[in-house]
Amino acid sequence: MTDNITRPEDNVQLKNVIAHAKEYGFVYQSSEIYDGLQAVYDYGPYGVELKNNIKDLWWQSMIKLHHNIVGIDAAIFMHPLTWKASGHIDSFNDPMVDNKDSKKRYRADVLLEDKAAEYESNGEPEKAKALIQKMSRLLVKEDLKGVHDLIVNEDIRCPVSNTANWTDVRQFNLMFSTQIGSVADDANAIFLRPETAQGIFVNFLNVQKTARMKIPFGIAQIGKAFRNEIVARQFIFRMREFEQMEMQYFIRPGEEIKWYEQWKEIRINWHKAMGIPDTKLRFHDHDKLAHYANAAVDIEYEFPFGFKEVEGIHSRTDFDLGNHQELSRKKMQYFDNEINKSYVPYVIETSAGADRLFFMVLSNSFREEEVGEGENKKTRSYLKIHPGLAPVKAAIFPLVKKDGLPEIAKKIYNDLRFDFNLIYEETQSIGKRYTRQDLIGTPCCVAIDHQTLEDDTVTIRERDSMEQVRVKVDALKDEIGNRVSIQNILKEIA
Repeated sequence: MTDNITRPEDNVQLKNVIAHAKEYGFVYQSSEIYDGLQAVYDYGPYGVELKNNIKDLWWQSMIKLHHNIVGIDAAIFMHPLTWKASGHIDSFNDPMVDNKDSKKRYRADVLLEDKAAEYESNGEPEKAKALIQKMSRLLVKEDLKGVHDLIVNEDIRCPVSNTANWTDVRQFNLMFSTQIGSVADDANAIFLRPETAQGIFVNFLNVQKTARMKIPFGIAQIGKAFRNEIVARQFIFRMREFEQMEMQYFIRPGEEIKWYEQWKEIRINWHKAMGIPDTKLRFHDHDKLAHYANAAVDIEYEFPFGFKEVEGIHSRTDFDLGNHQELSRKKMQYFDNEINKSYVPYVIETSAGADRLFFMVLSNSFREEEVGEGENKKTRSYLKIHPGLAPVKAAIFPLVKKDGLPEIAKKIYNDLRFDFNLIYEETQSIGKRYTRQDLIGTPCCVAIDHQTLEDDTVTIRERDSMEQVRVKVDALKDEIGNRVSIQNILKEIA
């Protein structure tokens, strides 16, 4: 059974990825010296580089590859009425249920989805489909008693206590609130944004006019968002503080399905270009649509705990702009010269979680393979990260710390450090140095040896195949660049 209540210690593959992420400087538990803070994580030296490379790829693929998409960076704090107009104050809830014996809290819809997944894995797809349909109807009607009864009737048990002793199902709002104002008595309640999209919508007219955009056009943004997740588990998959990469594409009413289908293909091809195989990606159409959507689909990746969402594509209609127009009493209309008509644009949204994409890339790249034969057989661990995303692009090694080799190696390092993120190492055997770079996903290792003194060539050792080739020192920049450039991914996407 693949589910959202699988504990890390019960999943060997997940446990190995999490352990690797910490040991090799990708992800740490936040405030670990104080026993940590649940569902909050820090990115280490190699994690922040990988995450930044993923964000950079997304940004360039939106802005560079589309002449009609521009970017903004909206503030985290927004006027409270923003969240009234968006529906978050009234509708941003999760149905929660507690087990009375274990005192553990779960999302009711996730428990039912996991039961459906169990039916699927047992070869009972019709039962799975019927269960999801029942759940969706109950949630749409906000029939929380019916959701509780469905959990009981399906004999869904708490994985900790193994009992079905459930409380009533209750709605829980996920927004964090805080206060703004210099004097406590005068403070006003505001919210930490639960999504970045609304910063785009309230700036629609500003961007359209100042950037002189014509429909169809898009606005892209990368930024922090915050959700008070009660059930937060499975490493960085579901966190309370996270980053979103969202693009809102403004279109004529009536053309939403055409653009919706087009953006579905654009976005799944983006994931494939990062090196994610077809077999680990799929579309999942929403059975229950959000309050703002008339069509919605998730791009899901097969994590160690099953297929889960990494990006959503939604047809948001004119819900957001229309509600902001009504509540703010400011016109959010666009005059379309081609059809000589004013209208509130419809919107296609693509929304990806930077942290989930990081987790996807890390999980997909983690390899443990048997190499060698006989007594020399051993397990080799490495990260097969796409070279364009790798946190470190190349490592520079002198074979030994003498005979002038370190001086040559340091010169090469200094010449190339303006073009690539590099590591210089000269301690321990070169085999151990190769292994360390494999474990952080470095695509190329450059070894300076005694032959370098004779013919000005060095050895490039390739991470995945471990093959080695000799290259002239003055050709290194082009050779490494051809292997690790993010432009290689952009060209594949384009």
